[in-house]
Amino acid sequence: MSKPRVFENKAVKLKAAPIRPEWIISGDPVARNHVLFVSEDRSSLTLFWECTAGVFKWIYDEEETIYVIDGGMTLTYPNGEVRTVGKGDVVYFAAGDTAVWTVESHVQKMAVFRRPMPKTFGQLLAVYHRAMARFAPTSQPARGTAEAA
Repeated sequence: MSKPRVFENKAVKLKAAPIRPEWIISGDPVARNHVLFVSEDRSSLTLFWECTAGVFKWIYDEEETIYVIDGGMTLTYPNGEVRTVGKGDVVYFAAGDTAVWTVESHVQKMAVFRRPMPKTFGQLLAVYHRAMARFAPTSQPARGTAEAA
């Protein structure tokens, strides 16, 4: 079992994370990030990311869930849907999604990336988890319940 890892603000050193030039629509957005954690199997990653004002397209090649820490942006999706996102909001992007980000001032976010597994492997894993739940001892609460916390 791995040990919990704790970062203090002073330990997070941001590095340049330029947005692809062909994705920039207007302005001069400057992005920086810091990778906080990478899972042992390298299927997920957590990072802190910030960006200054600008308009740019983003194409998601992995699933991404974000939590906006400060600032915000307007997201415009290919179907014309427009969403204003700000501090405290959570947004999920599926692998293959595209959105145009309009950042008026700045945005800071925590992001969790996950690589989708092949569908067949996911189905096998679901069968495994159902079997394990069926044969698990009944004296322990199931994962994800309040008693397990």
